[in-house]
Amino acid sequence: MRSLAFDLGAESGRAILGTLENKHLQLQEIHRFLNRPVWVRGNFYWNTLELWREIKEGLRLALREDPEIKSLGIDTWGVDFGLLDEAGVLLGNPRHYRDPQNQLGYEQALAEVGKEKIWQQTGIQFQVFNSLYQLKTLLMNKSTALSAAKTLLFMPDLFTYFLTGRKVAEYTIASTSSMLSHSGRTFAAELLAELGLPTDIFPELIQPGTVVGGLTSDVQAEVGGGAGLQVIAPAEHDTASAVVAVPAEEEDYAYLSCGTWSLLGVETDQPVLSPAAMEGSLTNEGGAGGKIRLLKNIMGLWLLQQSRRRWQLEGENYSYAELTELAEQAPAFSSLIDPDAPEFLNPPSMPDAICQFCRETGQYVPQSKGEISRTILESLALKYRWTMDRLREVTGMKLGVLHMVGGGIQNKLLCQFAANACGVKVVAGPVEATAIGNLMVQAMALGEVDGLAQAREIVAASFPPAVYLPQDQSAWEKQYQRFLTLLK
Repeated sequence: MRSLAFDLGAESGRAILGTLENKHLQLQEIHRFLNRPVWVRGNFYWNTLELWREIKEGLRLALREDPEIKSLGIDTWGVDFGLLDEAGVLLGNPRHYRDPQNQLGYEQALAEVGKEKIWQQTGIQFQVFNSLYQLKTLLMNKSTALSAAKTLLFMPDLFTYFLTGRKVAEYTIASTSSMLSHSGRTFAAELLAELGLPTDIFPELIQPGTVVGGLTSDVQAEVGGGAGLQVIAPAEHDTASAVVAVPAEEEDYAYLSCGTWSLLGVETDQPVLSPAAMEGSLTNEGGAGGKIRLLKNIMGLWLLQQSRRRWQLEGENYSYAELTELAEQAPAFSSLIDPDAPEFLNPPSMPDAICQFCRETGQYVPQSKGEISRTILESLALKYRWTMDRLREVTGMKLGVLHMVGGGIQNKLLCQFAANACGVKVVAGPVEATAIGNLMVQAMALGEVDGLAQAREIVAASFPPAVYLPQDQSAWEKQYQRFLTLLK
């Protein structure tokens, strides 16, 4: 079996060709491209048509490599969407979840119906950028796009529509929106109506592994083939795909999908809707195989990415490896931050925001790039510990192992810090978990793999992980108590 996975992240996208033979998966990167959102008059947008062009280019290159590719699937980040008119034409450019206007809809929605009602109907963590609050913002701003909209498509579904002409809403991506019932079977029409939002713009809800259709004739003409190729909806939310690729042998473990965001959680059979789960800012998102991903969204390596970007603008071009080396050389625990403090969502200068947080909390203000980088990595590790404690509290699980997957595990210092802070064994790998999970769901749809358990056996055999054991436990426990005083 040869299938193509498009994995679109906040910084870049990739087209990965997967070959599954004798229960062993091999990957070949066919195309890599930047994801470059754009500011326009104070609003933040995805460059959607550029991404569409890059998807077609990746498909063209893949078909040149192998004209008989069986299938493709697309995964992306969550919550964002495009609106289509009655003719199926895209109404404007989709907004980026870090657009500052989202705050308006968030505050108004909570004022109108309250957190408790939203939580009980959806089971989703309260984040200012969730689709529900983005729609409410459009309504408050009297958006002509919203008033003309006949269909809402989440980002991977939008690109799938461009490929096939079929409009669908895949379950895992829809579950991130705060607009899907926690049962996962319907959109939360009562909640939407109470907020004055349209209830009739959502397409057919489908499960991961659904064959959506073939390529349209115009796409085939552009990419030079693909007449027999099937477009399959994988677990379209990138974290849902990454969780498919967690090579866990244990039953009682936590996973951490580590990249721009750090998403730390467990798999459950049913949503957890307790007050403790709500107060712990946990979320019940959809997973493959009928599972619920009970997890927390943590700001993640966005903090380091934006710091690096700021330093690049100032003429100092450090690689991530160089910043990690500087962090390793910096003094331990000189400063700590709450990675999820709202001032870190999208500041003009991330290093300045970090220094200001330290100043306001009476701590040493980091002076060097190494000190700032170490502050980020240590603080992330301590937030992982905090989150694992919340997960243990609401599930009763012991969570003696943490499986880390995704591009962030290339930062070995962060992996070791996670083991130290959480006091558990960390199993790190694979790096390309999202693309691998995407490919595994396609393989399940094609009958090449028999369910999640076999998919994870294939991942474990194909991509041996690294193991990190806890160190310096007493020092990290002391710093954790200090970290608790800084949480906002």
